[in-house]
This record gives sequence, C-alpha cells and structure tokens, in this order.
Amino acid sequence: MTTQRFDVVVAGAGPAGSVAALVLARGGARVALVDKAAFPRDKACGDLVGPRGVGLLDELGVSVPDAGQGADLLVVGPSGHRSRLPAFRGRTYPGHGVVIPRMILDDALRTAALEAGAEPIRGRVSGVDQVPGGPVRALITSDGRRLAADAFVGADGALSPVARLAGLLDPDTALWGFAIRAYIPAEVPLPLLVLLDQAPWRIYPGYGWLFPGAAGQANVGIGVGLGTRRRQARLRGDLDRFAALLRTAGDLAPEARPGPVTGGWLRMGGTGTPPAAGNVLLAGDAAGLINPLQGEGIGPGMVSARLAAECLLAGPGHAAAAYTDAVTATFGRYLPGAAALQATLLRRPRTASAGVRLLTAPPVRRVLAGTWSLYWNGLVDGATPRPAAWTAAAVQRVASRLGRRWPANPPDLSHLEPGPLDPGHPGPGPPGPGQPDLVTSPARDDARPS
Repeated sequence: MTTQRFDVVVAGAGPAGSVAALVLARGGARVALVDKAAFPRDKACGDLVGPRGVGLLDELGVSVPDAGQGADLLVVGPSGHRSRLPAFRGRTYPGHGVVIPRMILDDALRTAALEAGAEPIRGRVSGVDQVPGGPVRALITSDGRRLAADAFVGADGALSPVARLAGLLDPDTALWGFAIRAYIPAEVPLPLLVLLDQAPWRIYPGYGWLFPGAAGQANVGIGVGLGTRRRQARLRGDLDRFAALLRTAGDLAPEARPGPVTGGWLRMGGTGTPPAAGNVLLAGDAAGLINPLQGEGIGPGMVSARLAAECLLAGPGHAAAAYTDAVTATFGRYLPGAAALQATLLRRPRTASAGVRLLTAPPVRRVLAGTWSLYWNGLVDGATPRPAAWTAAAVQRVASRLGRRWPANPPDLSHLEPGPLDPGHPGPGPPGPGQPDLVTSPARDDARPS
C-alpha cells in the first residue's frame, strides 16, 4: 500500500468538494481532491444554482459559462393555477440564479481548484485508517492507496462513504428523498415547478420541474420525499406521465420526449450526520444540507464548503467546533424548521394539497407570492427589508419552533413501493394503483406581484 501525505484530503469533486479544495489551495494548504469519476462527467441534478450560489461564485472570482439566468419562478398547484414567485435582490445575494449543466459546472470548479494547486486523485474511497475512538489518519482507496492528512472534508454526496466509514452517518435520523431527471427538447422561458396531487385533494409527496437548459435541451425531473425511510422509489412512470402533462399544458411540444434518465438520493434538512467530528468535516449533500422544501443543494453545498475550508485554514485543531458553529449560524434558522415542515406536510397530504391550492389561488397568490418565494427558497436571512421579507421571517420563526421537535415519526409513504427504477416507457394513460394522478387544468393565468 502506497501512502501520500497532504494537509487536507477532500473526498468528492462536485461543487462542494471543489470549492473546499479551491479555498484551501488558495490559502496555502496542500490539498488532494479525490473523486471516483473521470471529468467532465454528468450528475443527476436540476442544474439550477440559486442566488446564494451565484453570489459565492462571484466572490470567489470563478467564471462559469451558464445557459442563462433564472429569475422569477413559476409554480403550478394541483388546481392548475400558476403563481409567479418573484426573485428579490437581497443584501447578501443577487436577485437571480443561473442555469448551468452539472457537466459544465463541476468541471469548471474542479479545474479552478486544480489551477489553484489542488492535486487530483482518481479513486474510490473504500476505507479509513482511524485511531479507535480517535481521529482519522487516512482515507483508503479501492486500488490500495493510503491518503494521509491532518484533516478530511467529506463532500461525497448524500450517502457519503467518508461519513459512513468514519462513523458519523446515522441513516435512521436522516430525512431522505429521491429524484430523477432527463433532458428534453424545449425552450423554457422561466423555471417551472409543478406540485401534483396523487389523488384528488391528496398531495403527491414531491414535485416535478421543467428548468431552462443549454442548446435547446431543458431539464425535466421529478423528486419525492421519503421521510426517514430510505428506499428506492419507482419514478420513471411518474416522469413519463409528468412529461405528458406538460405536453397537454403546452409547456412541451407534442413530440418532445425525455432522453436518458439519471437519479440520485437526497439527504435534506441538515439531518443524518453532525457537520463535523474530530478531524472530519462534512460539506454539502454529505452534511445533508439540501433544502427540504424545493431540493436546492448546489448553493448550500458551496457555501458550507467555503466555511469548512476557512475553518481549517484558521486552525485544524479547532476546525470541527468552529465549523459546527458556522453551519448552525448559517443554516440553523432555516433548515430544521423546513425539515419539520416537510415531514408534517408529508404526513398530512390532504392538508398539504389544500394549502398549495390556496397559495396558488389568484386572490391569495398576489399577496403571498413574495413571502412564499423568500421562505421556500431559504432566502429570508440577508433579504432586503420589505413586507414580503418581514412576513417570511415570521414564517421562518414559526417553522423553527416546529423544528425543535424534529425528528418526528416517519411519515407513511407506503404508496411508494421499494424497488429499482422502472426501466419501461409507459404511455401517458391513466395512473395505475398507487401511482399519482397527474391530471390538472392547464391554466396559465400567472400574475407577477409588485
């Protein structure tokens, strides 16, 4: 077994891992950036980077070619009404997101980290060398390399081998989700989210999306919340029915069909692991820092990665405690409450359906669209003072109190049968037993609030 020595080993070269390696390398640390894949490579994702992520890229001076800006967001409720959620410029973030395919974004960030001095290592982390009850001394790759360091950053996804091997992952306390996506020929003027009913007045435990993409290829996908029970969800048929709904509504051309489908696990709400322990710090999906309400992970991942790197540069001996405090200060007012709210809505599908119908109803949406936009997207902290920000802050405070009782009992999602993704290509016919009713009115009466 060969040993290589570094100051910090970062596992995972997605946005979080590459940002951590970039900041560490710029700070003078000797960094290894480890990933099992050859780059550029694709990744299951909605490809939409939110305002906080855009702001961080600007602050780091990293230029990434994007496929266009995403400002306002259209949300369709079970009744078919469309609510346009406005994008507000905040005090600490810009008033827009950007669309960047992950093949482009991840490669650009990894390249920036390597140009700053990080050393690329292709390998799969399969073990750790750890003092019993003490710090990790090295990560072990499947081809027999021993990557030793003073500290380690796990940025290796929701199932994080680093967290699992270091004894930090407790899957039974995590809030899980699963999502699939494909590219489809379409020109999409605004990002579109569709909140579906599984049956009349019984909400589907997730949502579908249609986001702008590059070269006339939009990103279409569907994701579900699974509560604290991680099990495979059969979503391929749901994606086909969702695409059929979009064709009926005129959002897709009649001949448009999804291309190859990829999927991945989500761990949300800061659940399932501590942010750090000993000399191991977890960033992004590995720390469960995905928004439980709308699934954003890129922005929180990059923000947490910079925090981890800065804490390590300030002093490895105190980095775990400093990083835990930083994660709590950055995400603690939002994520626990959002996780508890998501779990509550999953347990009460009729209440959730009624609530979404109300929020997208024409008289209500004009008043609450701004509040919904700021809270749902996790943009209350740092928002520019305005009535929508004040009411969103009140919602966040109420949800935060609910979050103090998390984790709650896992919701009953027995309609999602465990098993592999359905490889078939069913037509858009009526839903079978236990499958969502995706029939909604193709109403297009969107109105942007002032």
